[in-house]
Amino acid sequence: MTEEEATLFSAGRSNAADEQEQFERNLAFSEAKRMAEAFVFASATPVSEKLLAERLPDNIDIASVMNDLRNDYARRGINLVRVDDCWAFRTAGDLGFLLNRDALQQRKLSRAALEVLAIIAYHQPVTRAEIEEIRGVETSKGTLDLLLETGWVRMRGRRRTPGRPVTYGTTLDFLDHFGLEELGDLPGLDELKGAGLLSARMPANFTVPMPMNDAGTLTEEEDPLTDIDLEELGLFSPKVQEE
Repeated sequence: MTEEEATLFSAGRSNAADEQEQFERNLAFSEAKRMAEAFVFASATPVSEKLLAERLPDNIDIASVMNDLRNDYARRGINLVRVDDCWAFRTAGDLGFLLNRDALQQRKLSRAALEVLAIIAYHQPVTRAEIEEIRGVETSKGTLDLLLETGWVRMRGRRRTPGRPVTYGTTLDFLDHFGLEELGDLPGLDELKGAGLLSARMPANFTVPMPMNDAGTLTEEEDPLTDIDLEELGLFSPKVQEE
């Protein structure tokens, strides 16, 4: 074998090895997509990327897998959507009308409840007193209870101020219900005006607050809710001491 033939032979073997390695990577990626698809499809609630990372093989780029899978479903009757750091299958937006006749009619929120929900979404973490200050009127406990029952609002923690008032924030269900990937997708000032939800005669200095990026993490001004807090708030049954 001449030197030139040996060089060509070596290059051929190298190319074959590279092609085999690429083939194995593509196969692993495709299998990871199938596994992720199965996990999300079988789950009744959005699946977090953390859980997917625990279930899928090591050295798999979860973001690439999920974005590729989302593209696969982009033009189908169901879409893969991202909700915060979670993923879920949902009916394609343009086909929702097909299911309306079978959907259960949900109780409509009152104007007061909608106002409180909007304040919590944009101002979280926010206390009841702060909600009342923004609205300019007293907020009944029933309004907050109703929002808690919908699953769109949750008690986050306690503010590190005298009286340690409870702070409120939105939930993953809130993002999922309103089709938001993250709180930053909430409409801004121009969008609210364009939708006719704000008066054209708003004060010149009126602004819409920027929602927080990570609603799931407590701020430095908040303490987590303890079992004692939950018991006081009626969210946790007191422990019964055995005789």
